[in-house]
Amino acid sequence: MLMKTEILSNLDNPRQLEKLYRDNKPTFRQEFNALYPQLKDSGLADFWYQRLNYDRAAVSSDSRSDILFVIVAALIAGTFAKLPEIFSIDPEFFYSRNAGFLVFPFLTVYFAWKNKLSVRNSGLVAGAMLLALVFINVLPGNAQSDTLVLSCIHLVLFLWATTGFAFVGGEAGGSKKRLGYLSFNGDLVVVCALLLISGGIMTGITIGLFELIGYRIEEFYFQYVVIFGLPAVPILGTVLTQTIPQLVQKVSPIIARIFSPLVLITLLVYLGAIVFSGKDPYNDREFLLLFNALLVGVMALIFFSVAERAKSPANRYEIMILLLLSAVTIIVNGIALSAIVFRISEWGITPNRLAVLGANVLILINLMLVTGKLIKVLTRDADLAQVGKSISAFLPVYWAWTAVVAFLFPFIFGFR
Repeated sequence: MLMKTEILSNLDNPRQLEKLYRDNKPTFRQEFNALYPQLKDSGLADFWYQRLNYDRAAVSSDSRSDILFVIVAALIAGTFAKLPEIFSIDPEFFYSRNAGFLVFPFLTVYFAWKNKLSVRNSGLVAGAMLLALVFINVLPGNAQSDTLVLSCIHLVLFLWATTGFAFVGGEAGGSKKRLGYLSFNGDLVVVCALLLISGGIMTGITIGLFELIGYRIEEFYFQYVVIFGLPAVPILGTVLTQTIPQLVQKVSPIIARIFSPLVLITLLVYLGAIVFSGKDPYNDREFLLLFNALLVGVMALIFFSVAERAKSPANRYEIMILLLLSAVTIIVNGIALSAIVFRISEWGITPNRLAVLGANVLILINLMLVTGKLIKVLTRDADLAQVGKSISAFLPVYWAWTAVVAFLFPFIFGFR
């Protein structure tokens, strides 16, 4: 009753109406809609009515469609995950080659549907994924084959990039949307982490409750609930990030702001510790692999941070942190690149060395472009959008390299 009185007494005070709405949106909407029939002659009332009720039926319909999509996609993905059990397929053979197909085709279908992807572009995406599915499953099953392992790893990246094509709506020059895809991936990681934590708690409680009454359901639960639930996590996470963007729109920028300086400090300390550790990437293969994993992780953080900061103005301190992080990452990349060149000169070219060499060269070029743009941002010769463009413009190059490694390396190196 108090809300109705407040609305009626402030019909000529737009600022106070806005405050009432922000203080209690559900009650404001309910009471305003109840009052609207007697306020129809007011232009401001008409405006508020349209603002509160515009396209609500369409949104509700979309929500039902999204829920139905999640359920159907989860059932299909879960059934696909159980194929080794249904047809007595070697699980290691199946999952190492097909893990990416448990998630990315469904995300691609979702984005193609939401972005109304053209028939031509939909056919290109479907053809690329079908080609990938057939190719990876007909490769010779040699467990010692480096090219097979490389194909399996890079195929996941290829599928990720193909999903990005659907995300941007098939726009060849959609640099802003490509950057949005990077931002979406950061948001998706946050949401999936929350869903997995919640699912883990629910699993523990459920198994514990049944155990209290004498039923051990672990095997059944993991075979039917978990195996259907795990592929559903990124699918549900995607729908949540797209339909309820405010769910993580404040969390992701905070994570980027917190972790960028922390990673910079950690990286500097780590580089210093290497000098005293006696380890070096030139003669220690495992250390080189971990070094490159570190490089890719830090680069991903830089790209994610730029994507988040591109949404809102960033201060000079944040730009400086990103610049320092990029510069230190270039040093890390230089060390890794020199180690790979050294190993090739000493022991020759192998599929692994060539794949890592190519990836490091591309990362180095991209990081140098990003660093150059960040310097211009600090000197006010460019804005952060230009940094985003230098990242998004390079994404198709990464996609092309993953395709080369996944599809051509097995033939180039004779499937060894």
